[in-house]
Amino acid sequence: MASEKHDGGVVETIKTVVYALLIAGVFRSLFFQPFWIPSGSMKDTLLIGDFLFVNKMAYGYSKHSCPFSMCPFEGRILASEPTRGDVVVFRHPVNGSDFIKRLIGLPGDRIQMKNGVLFINEQPVKLEDVGTFDEVFAKQGPLGLLPRCENAPVGEGGTCTKSRQIETLPNGVSHAILNINKNGFADNTAEFTVPAGEYFFMGDNRDNSQDSRFAKANGGVGYVPAEYLIGRADRIMFSSAGRSLFYFWTWRADRFLKAVE
Repeated sequence: MASEKHDGGVVETIKTVVYALLIAGVFRSLFFQPFWIPSGSMKDTLLIGDFLFVNKMAYGYSKHSCPFSMCPFEGRILASEPTRGDVVVFRHPVNGSDFIKRLIGLPGDRIQMKNGVLFINEQPVKLEDVGTFDEVFAKQGPLGLLPRCENAPVGEGGTCTKSRQIETLPNGVSHAILNINKNGFADNTAEFTVPAGEYFFMGDNRDNSQDSRFAKANGGVGYVPAEYLIGRADRIMFSSAGRSLFYFWTWRADRFLKAVE
């Protein structure tokens, strides 16, 4: 009898663990999606090696964010309108890869870059110079990417700098942007009119981002339909400056639970 009780207790424990894992998996699939930052297109808001969870309920579910292949709907349901200035993870409309950029243009907006200044509906955004963003010129992350520098050329181990500004959008959302080139290719664009049901995204590292300023046919993002939005990035969980998230000695202590602004 004691053996049967023991065996039954082990079985119940295993079932409890399995149920807990299943619940955790469903919770993760339904509400949050982990995301690791592989490139520098969102510096200095997000650094290579930042690890965060994406809030998939921020805008409701779409056919691309739904965790189950049998989801019966098309388009987006239970959606709340994304807010200008949100940092959003979305599915690339062409190649299907996950991107993370800042939401700049809402449906109906007219977006243009003039001499490196963002214009929204023909009005320039407010800009404030706040010095430079400095980092070591060295390979970063598992991909071994070298940062681009405004003060190039820079030798390995030297200080790589970029001009840093605070940009304030029409709704009052402020965030840092970086500049590498003066009047580079993407600093002067035609005017983009964002179609209904679609959005316009840009990276904070303005001269190092393939975003909505570039057409899909040229490897860019173009306009992103609402159904391709996955969720909003709200908070960095932790960050590693090394080649792996598991190298705990390279974790950046100042980025634990840091809000994404």
